[in-house]
Amino acid sequence: MKVIPFDDLGLSDLIVDAIYEGGNAESSLGDPISKILPGVGNMGGFRASGRGDVKKFVVLFTSGEDRDWPDSLDINTGKFIYFGDNKKPGHDLHDTKPRGNIILKNVFCWLHATPTERKNISPFFIFKKNPIATSARSVQFLGLAVPGFHGFTATEDLVAIWKATNGQRFQNYRAVFTILDEAIISRAWLNDLLQGNLETKNAPVNWLKWRNKGSYKPLMAEATTTIRSLDNQKPKSLSQEKILEQIFNHFKDNPVAFESFAAKIYSLLDSRVIIDEITRKTMDGGRDAIGRYLMGLEDDPVYVEFALEAKCYKPGLNGDKPNTVGVKEVSRLISRLRHRQFGVLVTTSAIAQQAYQEVREDKHPVIFISGKDIVEILIKKGYDEKSISVFLEEFPL
Repeated sequence: MKVIPFDDLGLSDLIVDAIYEGGNAESSLGDPISKILPGVGNMGGFRASGRGDVKKFVVLFTSGEDRDWPDSLDINTGKFIYFGDNKKPGHDLHDTKPRGNIILKNVFCWLHATPTERKNISPFFIFKKNPIATSARSVQFLGLAVPGFHGFTATEDLVAIWKATNGQRFQNYRAVFTILDEAIISRAWLNDLLQGNLETKNAPVNWLKWRNKGSYKPLMAEATTTIRSLDNQKPKSLSQEKILEQIFNHFKDNPVAFESFAAKIYSLLDSRVIIDEITRKTMDGGRDAIGRYLMGLEDDPVYVEFALEAKCYKPGLNGDKPNTVGVKEVSRLISRLRHRQFGVLVTTSAIAQQAYQEVREDKHPVIFISGKDIVEILIKKGYDEKSISVFLEEFPL
C-alpha cells in the first residue's frame, strides 16, 4: 500500500487507498487532511472549503469505529454510506455546529432539482482513519464522491432516521454517495479547487460527466475468491466481543433455540429473505430452516429457495481457541441442498480454513455468517452490548 510522508502532503496527488501520514499525534497541526487540502480545518467529520451554501469542495472523514453510526464503503459497487453530524440528543436535525447536515440537505436537494442546480454541488473527498506505525493521525483516501447512487430515488439516498439515547429521541441523516471511477486526483485539480475553479482541464473526466449529465460511473472492484481467516471471522473490538459472548451464553445450553435466532439474523441481513419454516429436529434432514429469496419485480416475483444450518459453537473469546465449523458439518449442509437451492450457515464461531477453501474453490452456493458477521448485522440494526439482551428475549429458552 502506497504511503505518502507527512512532509510531502502539500504536493501530493490523491491516490485511491493510499495512506497519508499524519504528524505529531498530540497536536492538531499533525492532521494530514488539512495539509493536503488547506482551509478545511483539522477536526471533525465534515470539513468544507468556502463560505455560503455553495462550497469549493467538502471532505468527509470517518473513523470507521462508531458502532451507532457505522459509515461504510461497498468496494464491489462503489456505494458509500455516511451518517450526518447530529449524533446526540438535544438538537434539531440541522442544528449542528459543523453544519454538516445542512450541507447534506442542500446537496441532495440540488441533486434532485435541475441540471443547473446540480452544478452547485461541490466535489466530496472521502478519508478514513488508518493509523500506521509512524503516526496515529494517518488517514486513507477512499475516493472522489458525488451524492446519490444509480437507481436510488429522492426518498432513498438521503433519509432522516430516528434514534434514542437515555430516553431522548433525535434524528440524523443517512446519506448515500457514489465513489467515482477515478484512481488519481491530480494535485493540479486540487490547486484549481482551492482557487474556486471546478471545471478546468485538470478536472477528472467522470466527475465532469456526472456534473454535466448526471451520469454515474462508480469505482467497482470485482470480488476475488475470498477465504476469510479465523481472525477475520472474529469480532474486531471488545464491545463486539461482549455482544457475541452474550449471544453464545444465551443459546449454548439450548442450540435448538439458536436455530430461530440464526434464521432471524439472515433475514435482518437482507429484506428480501423470507423464512418459511424452522424445521423440527426429528424431521429437518440436516436443515434447521428453509426459506426463499425474493428476486425480480414485486408484482412478478421469482424465488430462489435456500436451506439454513445453525451452529452455536464456542466463539473463542478472551484468547480461547474457537470450536470451528469443519468440513464434516459444511459437507452435511451441501449434501442436503436440493436442486436450485443455496445454503446458509450461521455460527457464533468461525468456519475452519479447509472447509472454507473447499466450498469456495468448488463454487458451492453457500453463504457463511460467522460470529463477527452476526454482531455487525445487529449493530447496523441499532443494537449494542446494553440493548442486545432485549433482542435475545425474543428467543426464549
